[in-house]
Amino acid sequence: MFENLTARLARTVESLRGRGRITEENVGDALREVRMALLEADVALPVVKSFIESVKAKALGAEVASSLTPGQVFIGILHRELVELMGGAREGFNLRAQPPIVVLLAGLQGAGKTTTAAKLARWLIERQRKRVLLVSTDVRRPAAILQLERLAQQVGSEFWRAPDGAPPAEIARAALDQARRSVADVLIVDTAGRLHVDEALMQEVRDIDAAVNPAERLFVVDAMAGQDAVNSARAFASALDLTGIVLTKADGDARGGAALSVRQITGKPIVFLGVGEKTEALEPFDPERMASRILGMGDVVSLVEQVQRQVDVQEAERLAKKVIKGKGFDMSDLKAQLEQLQQMGGVSALLDKLPTAATQKAMPAAQGDREIRRQIAIINSMTLKERHTPAIIDGSRRRRIAAGAGVQVQDVNRLLKQFMEMQRMMKSMKGGKLRRMLGALKGGMPPGFPR
Repeated sequence: MFENLTARLARTVESLRGRGRITEENVGDALREVRMALLEADVALPVVKSFIESVKAKALGAEVASSLTPGQVFIGILHRELVELMGGAREGFNLRAQPPIVVLLAGLQGAGKTTTAAKLARWLIERQRKRVLLVSTDVRRPAAILQLERLAQQVGSEFWRAPDGAPPAEIARAALDQARRSVADVLIVDTAGRLHVDEALMQEVRDIDAAVNPAERLFVVDAMAGQDAVNSARAFASALDLTGIVLTKADGDARGGAALSVRQITGKPIVFLGVGEKTEALEPFDPERMASRILGMGDVVSLVEQVQRQVDVQEAERLAKKVIKGKGFDMSDLKAQLEQLQQMGGVSALLDKLPTAATQKAMPAAQGDREIRRQIAIINSMTLKERHTPAIIDGSRRRRIAAGAGVQVQDVNRLLKQFMEMQRMMKSMKGGKLRRMLGALKGGMPPGFPR
């Protein structure tokens, strides 16, 4: 989402390299670039003005320590100000109220409220061990009710379907009664979307709010909406006492201005980011980590948390044993590893969390994701015997595999060559050599590594 902004800010900081000290002149040059970068990212003009003034005041008064350069000092100031702009210290999601805790989702049509309701339910079930009830009050779009019901089944949540013809506020009240009867911890209320700020629909969401008295009122906004996101956020903030913001489609090619503007305009924190279409693609928003990503520092902590959460430990241990022995690693194992990488969001999701310097020479993310899909298709086109013993794959088999996967024979040849190189490397590491290398590292072998 912040790719262009990150690139512009990186060039700005680079321009300060080699300067002996921070002066009003070189800070002015750098801030002009920062201003252009923020405006290009579609950040609201009032937000840009206040941000630039704050950075300038702190930069001109900054002392450069002997161990730092002006570029390092400036990027430190930018980081602190970006954190402050996006909400300061992480405020989190309030789950301390008396259950059932009611969460109301509001926003424009197409922002992704229904999908966000299911994502939030999954996050609460899997991460917080909560029992969740979902309800849709969108009586204007019957498909929305059916969509949420099916998503509830996917994520393991309960669903309350109101009788036909019931008004939205009554549906929400009945769902709250059901949540109490079923001893649910959280009730998530999905409201009707609207194409623009409509007074009748605004009154409807106020009625729902009065009926269930939610502990959390979340405004769901599309990260790609740009300045429209700011205008709609202001309107919803005046209609409802919002407690937070959910920014959806943050994995798209949006310029990121909404994330930097909405918090400042509404005064409410961004609490979640939608980073994909799948129901697990929801991340708690952390201003410090996001500021680091914008400035090209990466977010390795989030990457480690994601790996711990999504990697199959038993599968990793099974593969590690094969590496130790130096034999048994076959195409099925390679396919399992590629699929795990896909489950984590693919190459693009991983590169997004790594520092810019570490990814500059890497394969472009989109190209890497295409290559992974191509390799999985090639392995799927092989027989079980071919996956277990790739050495038997001769010319005619390669042509059949390529046709089955819809790729060129050269693609099959390239994958087989890469696999053979992996096997050679594993054989060279077998036995005690790998153990000695791991033992030489500080702290020895990682916990759970086969001994």
